[in-house]
Amino acid sequence: MEDMVHVRYMVSDVSKALAFYTGHLGFTVESDYAPAFGSVQRGKLRLLLAGPQSSAGRPMPDGAVPGPGGWNRIHLIVPDLAAEVARLKGEGCAFRNDMITGPGGSQVLLLDPSGNVIELFQPAAQR
Repeated sequence: MEDMVHVRYMVSDVSKALAFYTGHLGFTVESDYAPAFGSVQRGKLRLLLAGPQSSAGRPMPDGAVPGPGGWNRIHLIVPDLAAEVARLKGEGCAFRNDMITGPGGSQVLLLDPSGNVIELFQPAAQR
């Protein structure tokens, strides 16, 4: 597992998160300890999904409570961004923005059921 990339997302509902990542984005379930914790895998990415009941959800010494959302995100490369956006919208998925294009390619920000961000990215054609 040392060659894997591990990312932890705080989620409001582990079961909904597991269903979202496996049903919409091609991840496979690695572990399911809902409602506290679950993990999914896609290629060399292991996504840890920590619910409010998990040890990662415990308050910090200053009283701050970890929660979902924010701007940090995983970045998934797709071959046809427009088709992927159409598919996900058809499946009822929510987006934070519309597709934008820059010199490196096109991207859009997809939201999981807890409001965590997933960037879908299509690289620009190589010159």
